[in-house]
Amino acid sequence: MVGLKPSDVPPTTAVKFLGAGTAACFADLLTFPLDTAKVRLQIQGENQAAQAARGVQYRGVVGTILTMVRTEGLRSPYNGLVAGLHRQMSFASIRIGLYDSVKQIYTPKGADRTFPNITRNAIVNCAEMVTYDIIKEKLLDYRLLTDNFPCHFVSAFGAGFCATVVASPVDVVKTRYMNSPPGQYRSPLHCMLKMVVHEGPTAFYKGFTPSFLRLGSWNVTMFVTYEQMQRALMKVQMLRESPF
Repeated sequence: MVGLKPSDVPPTTAVKFLGAGTAACFADLLTFPLDTAKVRLQIQGENQAAQAARGVQYRGVVGTILTMVRTEGLRSPYNGLVAGLHRQMSFASIRIGLYDSVKQIYTPKGADRTFPNITRNAIVNCAEMVTYDIIKEKLLDYRLLTDNFPCHFVSAFGAGFCATVVASPVDVVKTRYMNSPPGQYRSPLHCMLKMVVHEGPTAFYKGFTPSFLRLGSWNVTMFVTYEQMQRALMKVQMLRESPF
């Protein structure tokens, strides 16, 4: 058995909030350079002339990070980290910390009715949360793994891959649109159509490798840390409330 055992008492809302926010920040610290590399690769297709003039060409994940360090300094892969941590502490604590509570409200009892409710919630929730929940639930239901580190790792890895496949097209369009000069695109839809015409459908998966490395490693780090933090915090709380 790896890691702390599940607590007999369900984690409180405060424990979920604190654990989720802290785990998300820890995951960001480890994977932020991959996100920076992903963005550079995603916008590379439309700024070739400017990049050629500067003599900058990004190739692969490691090549992109090394090029940034060489041309912009050691801190460049972590540009925007502080804002990212603020976002994770406020956004992830709610998004992840409240997921179980919301799911229990909208999901009726009974395993045969769980899956369609979770599927519908995927529209308004994050793909990795729903996928992680489904994979973990099935691993436990079929007794393939117990509720510990290996189960959390496999579930998070699968969630990262599925989320990358689903989110990559939207992410590329968003990145292109937000980084474009004023007037280049009339709307995100216009940006999407121009990408298809000039670069083909494969443009929607530019930077897929760093996206998956980032999202996969982020999910593994975050979910494993979150599960362990919940258990550790509940142990501390129970010890404080114990009369002995």
